[in-house]
Amino acid sequence: MEPARDDEPGEVLIVTGMSGAGRSTVANALEDLDWYVVDNLPPRMLRPLLELTELAGGAVPRVAVVVDVRGRSLFGDLPEAMRTLQANRQLRVVFLDASDAVLVRRFEAVRRPHPLQDDGTILDGIRRERERLAPVREAADVVIDTSALNVHQLSLRTVSLFGEEGAARHTVTLMSFGFKYGLPPDVDLVADMRFLPNPFWNDELRALTGEDPRVREYVLAQEGASEFLDAYATALRPVMEGYQRENKRHSVVAVGCTGGKHRSVVMARELAARLSDVPGVAVRVAHRDLGRE
Repeated sequence: MEPARDDEPGEVLIVTGMSGAGRSTVANALEDLDWYVVDNLPPRMLRPLLELTELAGGAVPRVAVVVDVRGRSLFGDLPEAMRTLQANRQLRVVFLDASDAVLVRRFEAVRRPHPLQDDGTILDGIRRERERLAPVREAADVVIDTSALNVHQLSLRTVSLFGEEGAARHTVTLMSFGFKYGLPPDVDLVADMRFLPNPFWNDELRALTGEDPRVREYVLAQEGASEFLDAYATALRPVMEGYQRENKRHSVVAVGCTGGKHRSVVMARELAARLSDVPGVAVRVAHRDLGRE
């Protein structure tokens, strides 16, 4: 099969469904997956929007449009817009649903009225919405019942359905730093490498950094270095797996030494290498204080 050309129309996803069923959660998850997301777009604006994305060539390969009853009378244009677009675009429709009881509880929890309840009750609005959305639900490619899903579970379901195969669900940054410059402000976990002898006191290594093979060899040869790396990497694996289950998309593991120049640089890179094969995890390395005097 020939690869898609940059000027070929990209994939389009319409996200719709019952108010309170999780459209915002799905939209946020799609943005994290690098979809271009447009919220509350009137259906008759779908074609002009997609024409604009086509003019961008391959810059906007995947577009997700959130359409709901906030558009009031304009929402009735959605079935016809779907049929027109399916003729020349790769279009999928995901419909989010939940039981009446769950939807009522969600509206009561946020203390907001249903957009269609008018002078009636929340349940009146839900019933009107179900009637209006029945044709759209019937034509949907994917129906997700979110009654028993929390926001993390719904996000993970979105990733599994609409993420690229093999795409990372979590990115961890291994960041070296120097304690004398203070802790990084946005870290999740901190490891202290000051239990290892400091290469700074070795005249031949002082001017070098942990990027130099001679410093790496010196640090890894110290008692406890390899044992720490193996044990800490083993301990981090279930943490990375748990972050994925909880839909925590990013984390920072800070690896510190006195100045952030020798030991922490070596150990951050070694930890990154040991975590590189954790399924669903992308690993980055950053050196906050490397180069400081």
